[in-house]
Amino acid sequence: MKIFKEYLKDKRVLITGHTGFKGSWLSIWLKMLGAEVIGYSLEPNTKRDNFVVTNLEKKVIHNIGDVRDHQNLFKIFSNYKPEIVFHLAAQPLVSDSYKFPLNTFQTNLIGSINLMEVVRFLPHVRSLVMITSDKCYQNKEILRGYKENDILGGNDPYSASKATAEIAFNSYSKSFFSKNKKIGLATARAGNVIGGGDWSKDRLMPDCVRAIIKKKNLIIRNPVATRPWQHVLEPVSGYLLLGKKLYKEPKFFSGSWNFGPPTNSTKSVREVAKIVLKIIDKNKKFKIFIKKGNFKESTLLKLNSNKANKKLKWKTRWPMTKSIEETAIWYDCYLNKKDIKKITLNQINRYFNTN
Repeated sequence: MKIFKEYLKDKRVLITGHTGFKGSWLSIWLKMLGAEVIGYSLEPNTKRDNFVVTNLEKKVIHNIGDVRDHQNLFKIFSNYKPEIVFHLAAQPLVSDSYKFPLNTFQTNLIGSINLMEVVRFLPHVRSLVMITSDKCYQNKEILRGYKENDILGGNDPYSASKATAEIAFNSYSKSFFSKNKKIGLATARAGNVIGGGDWSKDRLMPDCVRAIIKKKNLIIRNPVATRPWQHVLEPVSGYLLLGKKLYKEPKFFSGSWNFGPPTNSTKSVREVAKIVLKIIDKNKKFKIFIKKGNFKESTLLKLNSNKANKKLKWKTRWPMTKSIEETAIWYDCYLNKKDIKKITLNQINRYFNTN
């Protein structure tokens, strides 16, 4: 915490997608570390989003805008002159990518290109971390976990949009930034991120909580599918660390980075649902039912994070079970109308104090 504070104090940090799930957690953490946070994003999706319930709008410089709007994006960058940029704005759902493929590609690919196009003309940016997804890899469901130099791809529109964003990033890095020694640029790949304040559809944690709110049994699509679940603070800590390294040593740390739990650490959808219900559904009123989904999902998808472990000295701090439990605790506190801002800050402090 001390190292991050010394580096980030009073620095101007711009986050696209700051109203979103990961973006809101990153914004809160940066404010704790003394950074001046400038947000650029669409409006929050619901009044229950982490951005809303933690009252972040009053804590950051809050700008509503679309990353597809190049002119407005350029204006924001020109006005605030950020030194560090985290690009998280995205259409994040596989299911929506089937319904709205054009919007998905426009947001995830063209939006990312717009950002890089803005950054290349503005000299004040020193560090850029573009968050993509573990789904940017051509998924062959291999056991060893995907490495940063594995083949990119994607059968569904969401995965393809993230893969093409990675390709565009590589092109811009080599074509326009390779001779600029003052800026570090990297992509960060993570997936199956859980944590409080995520209310997206077709995601296990929000589905569990919504079932309880609606007093209905939980329906899951693929109970045997295994995922390397990780708390949102795990990859966000990686983004922060990577941003710092890019700022200090841009040439050495530029590139692509995976942030995921150990490859031997997974739990099935059914196992996770049982842990969540045990914490939130204390009276055991609800049961789990299985209903096949209407779109194809991967059964297995893992990342190999050896590069981040060795070169960034990054590692996961919370075991998978604790990550699931901390997430369930956040939602349980929300359902019981406790001080969510306090709960969120406490979780960040507990995470930092974990060896």
